[in-house]
Amino acid sequence: MAKEILLTKDGYEKLQEKLKYLQTVARMQISEKIKVAREFGDLSENAEYDAAKEEQVYIENEIKEINEKLMAAVLIDESNVDTKVVSVGCTVKIQDLEFDEKLEFKIVGNTEADSAQNKISNESPIAQAIIGKKKGTICDVFTPGGIMKVKILAIGV
Repeated sequence: MAKEILLTKDGYEKLQEKLKYLQTVARMQISEKIKVAREFGDLSENAEYDAAKEEQVYIENEIKEINEKLMAAVLIDESNVDTKVVSVGCTVKIQDLEFDEKLEFKIVGNTEADSAQNKISNESPIAQAIIGKKKGTICDVFTPGGIMKVKILAIGV
């Protein structure tokens, strides 16, 4: 059995949209590129044809990967997230006790992690250290750079 993929409703819908785009628009575009490249003549020495076929393989692999993720998806019901303890789907505010720096992020499944949007993977060192803990708890986060002490300041949705 495939590993479960944790997704929020938003993350699931984005994967579905990307899949639909790849299956319709991207496939049509690459088919057209292959058709045009064939018209250039001898396929054994046709760089445009080779590049288009490589792109087609990439698109088909991406479609397969997204389908597998959607089939293994476990949706996180954000309306049911318990904010008494840190869990996937929570927005958490922590304080790095060494540098007195406050951080706020949402814990999501690995597929949705995006540091630009302050979304961290449930498999990240910080998430692993704080999942299951209550507000006010001080946790040790084991990072490649050493141990980081953080305090959980707030848990929300």
